[in-house]
Amino acid sequence: MTAEDFKNGQVLLINKPLEWTSFQVVNKLRWHIRKQFNIKKIKVGHAGTLDPLATGLLIICTGKQTKNISEYQGQIKEYTGTFVIGATTPSYDLETEINETYPTEHITEELLHETTKQFVGKIQQKPPIFSAIKKDGKRLYELARNGETTEIKSREIEITKFEITKINLPNVDFRVVCSKGTYIRSLANDFGLALNSGAHLSKLHRTKIGDFSVDRASTIDEFIKNLENN
Repeated sequence: MTAEDFKNGQVLLINKPLEWTSFQVVNKLRWHIRKQFNIKKIKVGHAGTLDPLATGLLIICTGKQTKNISEYQGQIKEYTGTFVIGATTPSYDLETEINETYPTEHITEELLHETTKQFVGKIQQKPPIFSAIKKDGKRLYELARNGETTEIKSREIEITKFEITKINLPNVDFRVVCSKGTYIRSLANDFGLALNSGAHLSKLHRTKIGDFSVDRASTIDEFIKNLENN
């Protein structure tokens, strides 16, 4: 590939590693593209944030393809991961410590499978307080980390598939197919409530965005190596 190819627009599929922000991935790739081709400036952006504690498919657009980012963001997404049943955290995942524990003796395999049905279809969901949504010019996670509370409005999302794939309590593995704007961390918290218990997310992996699959994605190191061998 040439400098012109990247400027005219490329869609890159990257398998985001654990603990990297989506922004860090974009910066890393931009830096290497600029260095490889001695380009002063090139547009690079991602089509849908993954939390640092999530892994999986990240669509990166370069050059003129950045105009299509919102189109890719709007596509159906698929995730796999693990809920921990019987405990909650303020961030709904492992970013924060457990703050409450709940009984789990009543939870059966049948109840777990049956409860997923409540979340299939168009539903109202509140985003987590620890999210990148802006309110009054500030990210919600900035307010949350400062101990500030704020009212978050529910939004309509759609879940087309929600299945339990493995049960080894307190760990429950799942697969979800959902619309743009769905927070799997919120789904974990709401699922725990629906079980008359609690739950939080311990693992999250994005497997698909529209027709793009993580199976076709490169690691950051693979991308850099291919770029340098170009």
